[in-house]
Amino acid sequence: MIAIEEADILLFVVDVTTGVTDYDEMVAEVIRRSRKKAIVVVNKVDTNDREPESAYFYSLGLGDLFSISSINGSGTGDLLDALVGMLPEKTTISLEEEELQLPRIAIVGRPNAGKSSLVNALTGEDRNIVTPVSGTTRDSIYTRFNKFGHDFLLVDTAGIRKKTKVHENLEFYSVMRAVRAIENSDVCILMIDAVRGFEGQDQKIFGLIERNRKGIVVVVNKWDLVEKDNNTTKAFEADIREKTAPYVDYPIIFTSALTKQRLFKALEEAVRVNENRTRRISTSQLNEFMLPLIASIPPPATKGKYIKIKFVTQLPSNPPSIAFFCNLPQYVKEPYKRFLENKIRAKWDLTGVPINIFMRKK
Repeated sequence: MIAIEEADILLFVVDVTTGVTDYDEMVAEVIRRSRKKAIVVVNKVDTNDREPESAYFYSLGLGDLFSISSINGSGTGDLLDALVGMLPEKTTISLEEEELQLPRIAIVGRPNAGKSSLVNALTGEDRNIVTPVSGTTRDSIYTRFNKFGHDFLLVDTAGIRKKTKVHENLEFYSVMRAVRAIENSDVCILMIDAVRGFEGQDQKIFGLIERNRKGIVVVVNKWDLVEKDNNTTKAFEADIREKTAPYVDYPIIFTSALTKQRLFKALEEAVRVNENRTRRISTSQLNEFMLPLIASIPPPATKGKYIKIKFVTQLPSNPPSIAFFCNLPQYVKEPYKRFLENKIRAKWDLTGVPINIFMRKK
């Protein structure tokens, strides 16, 4: 019904081998009430013998009728010509261009973690199918969220399960599209099933988000199903951060999509992480704070070589990338880069955002 409401033209696909069924008549009635332009597409007309049988579908009273065969492509050219001729002149390019500029927040996780339920609860519409059976979402579904002063695209993705458990082609491509959604997003909301806890597959998805340098918010869903005491939340949070160390500076929100508990808190955190992704720190502030710190705790000498860092600046890219100019960049090891990153995080709010630290030759 939502799809009919939003469409300009409806293609009503029917099966020539079954004839006009009760369901066809019910759908035809819905289409007539919608007063939208419609074309009846009679499929499976694979041979000329079936062509006369397609005429029965004129009884649906929807006007234009085309016989096609999806399996061999016959009749699809004429259908496409008619379809293009019926399209409204008004284009929606400006809207598409506007949407391209909007932040993209992808909701990712294992199957049945509650991703579609979260989108439905936030939008207030049952747009995405929700069932206890895992794997009902097969494709990445984009929904524009424009409420409460926020405007961005929410992307509901298919559950990402272990490679060894992906047995069919359809599921393989569903997972591939979920991975593409991560790559094309600005911030990822990683949904965890509170009943199952933070498992190995969740760690892999977290690693995938981190490698792609995307903002991250961890949302622990189904929190209403967990027996709790005073320390349950802290213990759960500590367990997640321990498994994702050394990257621990990201928000963790405990929610329930069913009861709508703390859902908008999760959304607000995602918006804040997106703002952190685009944060700009002036060169003067960076040098003023970092150079005295580096002078008091310099990089360890390697092979008798002393490393001197003289200048710091932020590069014009997302997520934040900080360049340190020194005499021997090849001798600065990973632990010292992490030390510098931690000091930057302590000074500026970059929660939920990976930071790139580069050593450049002075």
